[in-house]
Amino acid sequence: MSHLLAFKFFQLAKDEGMMGQDFVWITAYGLTDIFDVVGSPALDVMQGVLGVKPHVQDTVELQNFTRRWRKKHRLENPGTSLSEPTVSGLYAYDTIWALALAAEETRYNDSNFVSVTNNGSTDFERIGTSKAAEKLRGTLLKTNFQGMSGKFQIQDMQLLSSKYEIINIVGQEKRVAGFWTPEFSISGNSSSMAELGTIIWPGGNKTPPRGWMLPMNKTLKIGVPVKPGFAEFVKFENGIAKGFCIDVFEAVVRELPYNVSCNYSEFGDGKVSKGTYDDLVYRVYLKEYDAVVGDITILANRSKYVDFTLPYTESGVRMLVPVRDQRQKTAWTFLKPLTTDLWLGTGAFFIFTGFVVWFIEHRTNKDFRGPPASQIGSVFYFSFSTLVFAHKERIVNNLSRIVLVVWLFVVLIVQQSYTASLSSILTVEQLQPTVTNLEEVIRKGSYVGYLNDSFLPGLLKRLKIDESKMIAFDSPAEYNEALSTGKVAVIVDEIPYLKVFLSRYCQNYTMIGPTYKFDGFGYAFPRGSPLTPDISRGILKFASDSKMVELQKTLYGDMSCPDKDDSQISSSLTLHSFQGLFIITGASSMLALILHAVITVYNNQHDLSSDNSLTSWRRWLAIISKLFHEGDSPNTPDKDELAMANVDSIIESPLSIPNHVIERLDSGTDTGSLPEVEGTADRDLSVQDAEPTPSAYVHSERGHNGVASLSRSGSSIRRRQRIME
Repeated sequence: MSHLLAFKFFQLAKDEGMMGQDFVWITAYGLTDIFDVVGSPALDVMQGVLGVKPHVQDTVELQNFTRRWRKKHRLENPGTSLSEPTVSGLYAYDTIWALALAAEETRYNDSNFVSVTNNGSTDFERIGTSKAAEKLRGTLLKTNFQGMSGKFQIQDMQLLSSKYEIINIVGQEKRVAGFWTPEFSISGNSSSMAELGTIIWPGGNKTPPRGWMLPMNKTLKIGVPVKPGFAEFVKFENGIAKGFCIDVFEAVVRELPYNVSCNYSEFGDGKVSKGTYDDLVYRVYLKEYDAVVGDITILANRSKYVDFTLPYTESGVRMLVPVRDQRQKTAWTFLKPLTTDLWLGTGAFFIFTGFVVWFIEHRTNKDFRGPPASQIGSVFYFSFSTLVFAHKERIVNNLSRIVLVVWLFVVLIVQQSYTASLSSILTVEQLQPTVTNLEEVIRKGSYVGYLNDSFLPGLLKRLKIDESKMIAFDSPAEYNEALSTGKVAVIVDEIPYLKVFLSRYCQNYTMIGPTYKFDGFGYAFPRGSPLTPDISRGILKFASDSKMVELQKTLYGDMSCPDKDDSQISSSLTLHSFQGLFIITGASSMLALILHAVITVYNNQHDLSSDNSLTSWRRWLAIISKLFHEGDSPNTPDKDELAMANVDSIIESPLSIPNHVIERLDSGTDTGSLPEVEGTADRDLSVQDAEPTPSAYVHSERGHNGVASLSRSGSSIRRRQRIME
C-alpha cells in the first residue's frame, strides 16, 4: 500500500487498541521508509513496529550524492521533512543509470521502435515491439555494476540485495536492532554472529509477545473445588487460589505461546462445597465455568461432558493399612538367627573337625591320649572351644594346624553372622501389614474407609464390598484415628492422597495390595476447547522439568516412606548361605585325614608285610589298630621317651651293662661261688628289668623282646666267666 494509506491504517489500528501489549507488527521494506516520507506522525502511531530494509553501505560516492540531492530537493520541495534519499530513491537512481548503460551498449534509437494500433484500440496485446527493444531489455537484465545502493544486479526479475537491516521504531527514532545476511542469518552484526539488540515491542514491553491471544480476548472463569481435608492440593486463602494443582496449572499456562487470563471461582463457601465433583464438572458443560482446576480425577462418565487434559499426578488406587511388629521376643529368641538345618549342620562340622584333629594328633600328642572316655571328652571340648577361640591343647602336626586354621575362619564368619542377625531381631522392628488384601477384609467382615465426595464407593461395590461396611472420611487426621482405633481395617483411596497421609504418619502405616488403575488428576475444559491440547502438551513438558520435582517435594515432603512388605523382613540364616564355607572346611579336613593315613601307612610299611600268620582282614585290622595305638616320638622327647632310648641302647650292646653288675661278676674266684654270682646277676638284672617302661610301650611287643634279649645276654656273660676261671 502507499505510504499515506499505510499511515491511515496504523492510525485505525491504534484506535482499536491493536498497537498495545501482546501485539506484534512486522512490515516489509515497502513500508519501512514511511518514516522518511511521512515523518513524525508515522512514528507516533507505529511505536514498537519492526521493519526490514536493504542495507546500504555508507561510501564517499553516496555521501557526495546525498549532499547534491539535499541541495536540489530543498530548492524544488521547500518545507519537506525528507532529509535524505530513501533506499527506493537510490534504487531508482541506479536503475536509470543501468538503463543508460544498456542503451549505450545496444545503441538504442527511437526509430527502431514500431507501435501498431488497431482502430484506436487500447488492447495491449495489439502493441508491437521491435527487435532493438528486446535487445535493450536483455542487456538491462545482464547489467552489473556498483551503484549508489550497492551492487546492482537483477536476478529472476528482482533486484538482489545481500544484506538487510532490522529496524525497530522506538520513540522518535529508528533503531537498527540487527541484520540479516546469507552467511549469519539474523545477527546483531552485519559481518559476524552476535545477539540482537534490545527490541521494544508495542506497548513498551521488552519481553517477546506470545504471538496471539484467545478468541474474544476474555478472562477465563475457572471453577475450583473445596477440599478442606486435603488442602495441600487446592485451597483459598484471602480470596487467592493456592495449592499443588493451582501451581502446576499456572506453571503450564506461563509456558503457552499466548496469554491466558484466569479468574478463579471457589465452588463453595470455603468450608462446604456446593456439590460433588461430578456437579462441578457438569457446570463446565453448562458453560457456567470455562474450566475446572483442582484434584479432579479423570473418569469415563465425566469425559462425556468435558475434555480432560493429560494427567499431571500419579494414577491409581491402593489400600492403606496399619503395620505392627511381627517378631515376638521370647526366651528362645537366641535360636532364631539360624535355621534348624544350619544349627544341625554347624554342630556336625564341630564334631567332625574335632574328630579329624584328634585322629591326626592321637599318635604324637599326649594331650589327645588317655582312657577312651577322656579322649571322647577331649574331642568335644576341643571342637566346641574353638567357637570362642579358647582351646588350650597344643597342636604339633602340620596337617592338624591346616585343618584348624580353615575351621577357625569358618567359625569366625558364622559367629559374626549370628551376632548381626540376633542384634537385628532384638533391636530392629520387623513391621508387617495387618491386612494383605481385600479378600481378607471381606472374609473377616471388617470395615473399609474411603474419602468423602469421591468415586470410590462405586469401585468398592464392584470389588464386592458391602455398602454397610463402608465409612467415609474427610481428612488425614480422621484416617489416622479410624485406623489406630480399629474402626476400619483399611482405607482405600487414590495414591496422591495416601502419599500426603504417609508424609505425616509414615511410621505406623503402609500402602499395600494391587494398584487399581485410574487416570489420575486432570484439568477439565469444554468439549472442543483449543486450550485442551495445548495444556496437555504443556503438562508433558513440565512433568520432566525440575520445577515439577520441587512441587512434589513440597506436596509430599522430603521424608522417604517406602512400602513395608514381606521382602523387607530379614529371615533366619540358612545352611545354603554357608554351603561354600562348609564345603571348603570339609574338603580340607577330609584331605588332611587321608594324607595322614597315607603317610602313617607308608612309614610303617615293614610292619604291614612282616606278620603273615593271620588271615588277611584280621591281620590288617590288628596291624592298623597297633599302628594307631602305638605312639610315635614327637619332635621334643619326654621322660618316657628318654627311658625307652636307654633300654634300646642296652639291647643293642650287651657290653653296656652297668658297672655294679661287672664288679659282682669279677668278685667270684671259685666254682662254688658261681651260683651266688649267677643269682646276684639275676637279681641285678631283674632289678634293671623291673624299672618302669614308658606308657607308650606297655602294649608293644618290641619291649618284651628287648627284656628277654637282655636276660639272654646276662647268661652268656656268666658262661664266659666260668670258662676264663
